Amino acid sequence: MSAPVLYSFPLSGHSHRARLFLSLLGIEHRVVDVALGKGEHKTDTFKAMNPFGQVPVLEHNGAYIWDSNAILTYLAKTFDARSTWLPDNPVQLASVQQWLSVAAGPLAYGPATARLVGIFGAKHDLDRAKSISESLFAVIDTILAKQEFLTGAMPTIADVAMYSYTARAPEGYVELTPFPNIRSWLARVEALPGFVAMPVTEPKPRT
Repeated sequence: MSAPVLYSFPLSGHSHRARLFLSLLGIEHRVVDVALGKGEHKTDTFKAMNPFGQVPVLEHNGAYIWDSNAILTYLAKTFDARSTWLPDNPVQLASVQQWLSVAAGPLAYGPATARLVGIFGAKHDLDRAKSISESLFAVIDTILAKQEFLTGAMPTIADVAMYSYTARAPEGYVELTPFPNIRSWLARVEALPGFVAMPVTEPKPRT
């Protein structure tokens, strides 16, 4: 079995999800940074791997897996023989899937969008993104008051999917101070063997 290759962008939270999970699983892999500023993700070569022209993309054994949550699922099914990161139990599996949907929905429209404004100056509605973020974090903080990780006592790919943009929410002007249980959860994820951090970037001054 060949070592996976991850096509990535260092400041992408979606890319970091994949890099983090590869490291948590202890999988030897190679990372290829894609120069988004030069449009490398929009070339015919890259679109042959992902027709949407987005990072990350995982290349493994001749297959190209795109979409960060799909990559997490693929890695869990391929490399986690004990099925701890993506449980087989239907109720537990559904619980993980719920959080993957949150990662693709409120997390993307909230903290991830606010961060695009803070880091890249993207022309999005920052107030709306912050409002979504704060509502989302209020729900998560309440859940984490009762359990160690998002689906219960053990980490799953739900935690991996939700970690990056939550941890870097302040880069989109979304403060984590009001959410002590989220901050404790972030620390628990960061204490997992194999954890790798996402680069910290200072947001642009607000005008």
